[in-house]
Amino acid sequence: MSEVKLTAETRNEFGKGAARRIRRENKVPGVLYGHGSDPVHLTLPGHDLMMALKTPNVLLSLDLDGKTELAIPKAVQRDPLKGFLEHVDLLLVKRGEKVTVEIPVHTEGDLAPGGNLLEHVLNALPVEAEATHIPETVSVSVEGLEAGASILAKDITLPNGVTLAVDEDAVVLQVLAAQAEEPAAEGAEGEESAEA
Repeated sequence: MSEVKLTAETRNEFGKGAARRIRRENKVPGVLYGHGSDPVHLTLPGHDLMMALKTPNVLLSLDLDGKTELAIPKAVQRDPLKGFLEHVDLLLVKRGEKVTVEIPVHTEGDLAPGGNLLEHVLNALPVEAEATHIPETVSVSVEGLEAGASILAKDITLPNGVTLAVDEDAVVLQVLAAQAEEPAAEGAEGEESAEA
């Protein structure tokens, strides 16, 4: 798992006006909390943070007032139209500490022929992992699966040190049968013969 270094500044101004000023400077307001400590209000570099958040569950190494703190993103707010970062909540973590996160589920392979559909019941799998060793994704083979088949959480192979944080019988993926379309031509012919 990659660790991204960011320089953060503590901030004393709060509210919408202060947040707008911060965003105009291409920075993002945020809060760092956890381990029973008081929340710390931060300002983070906008572009660097945006690039870091492209990696799921990225580990952030924050240079904050001369100290280095490790954190993972807990909640990210984006502008619904433009997509830019508006605010970020970061959770303070320590090396060796276990955290519960959701990792994206990626599929590999092709379903059995027949036009069946693959439904992602869970797009992300809740797991518990060491804060410094969170896997970026988990891969699942769907090669040759037929309609009615499903993959449960317990069927997914996880890296060493990673455990499920969801019921092991929870359905993660299932294959749905292709829907047969009703022939529209028959109904139209029946109406014509009724009119005659």
